[in-house]
Amino acid sequence: MKKTFSVLMATVLAAATLAACGSSKAPETAAATTAAAATEAAGDAAKDTTAAAENKEAAAEFTTITPGKLTIGTSPDFAPYEFYHINNGNPELVGFDISLAQKIADELGLELQVVPIDFDGILMELQNGNIDLGISGFSPSPERAQTFDFSDIYYTGGQAFVIRKADADKYKDYAAFDKLPVGAQTGSIQMGLAEKNTPNANIIGLAKVTDIISEMVSGKLEGAFIEKAVAEQYIKNYPELQIAWDVEYDTEGSAIALKKGSDLAPAVNKVISEVLADGTMDEYIATAQELASDSENVFEGQLDANGQVAAN
Repeated sequence: MKKTFSVLMATVLAAATLAACGSSKAPETAAATTAAAATEAAGDAAKDTTAAAENKEAAAEFTTITPGKLTIGTSPDFAPYEFYHINNGNPELVGFDISLAQKIADELGLELQVVPIDFDGILMELQNGNIDLGISGFSPSPERAQTFDFSDIYYTGGQAFVIRKADADKYKDYAAFDKLPVGAQTGSIQMGLAEKNTPNANIIGLAKVTDIISEMVSGKLEGAFIEKAVAEQYIKNYPELQIAWDVEYDTEGSAIALKKGSDLAPAVNKVISEVLADGTMDEYIATAQELASDSENVFEGQLDANGQVAAN
């Protein structure tokens, strides 16, 4: 509207200038132009009003815990899915999960509200009705599907087993990790993979992937089960680590968790279908990977009470 107003004012001023120069036809031309600009402005206003009305109507079709808002839970320690990027000293929550969540909220005519939660607490918050959606790279396992509904797959990834590059000749299979410390994120699919593939290892569950990476680099863990896209991102920033091999897993991909029977499911799946079909999801992923590669300005974990990067 500011742009339209500027055009209108410029037209009026031009008309005044021409009139001052003594042109007999200028006022008529200026008046016509002014009328056209006013008509265009009215049309833009009508479009804005119609769009707002459509969004309001769409929002009314869904039940959310806070009227007018879509509240999601996510664990911001999972680049490139969700993490903080430091922009001019201010941490901004980014990642392709966050971009997808924003798209869903926009399409539903809702304001997005993001609640950072440790990964192992997201599904509990969803079950308790404190969030509308859980978006944090969830694999829709049969066990989880007994309690929650899941959207269609929006990202097809995989699982990886990570070791230190210096140990590549030392570890050739899972059996080599018997009685050794192996890490996985608490409450994750990776914890189940650790129990299945390295049952005789000393399996250590940690709340954040950042903690797992730190323990790997320091030598406190000998190996770790990590989602493949996340592992690849960390290896870019920690070249002393490498993926030893891919981990076999039946359910490949990430989906959004919803409470059983949620009326948001059809709309969520519609948005997922659209962003996959038109390439928007690929753009979200590429942008997230680029931001995550800027290691000096990436923070993964919970912010402090003032919304700033927590001190170590």
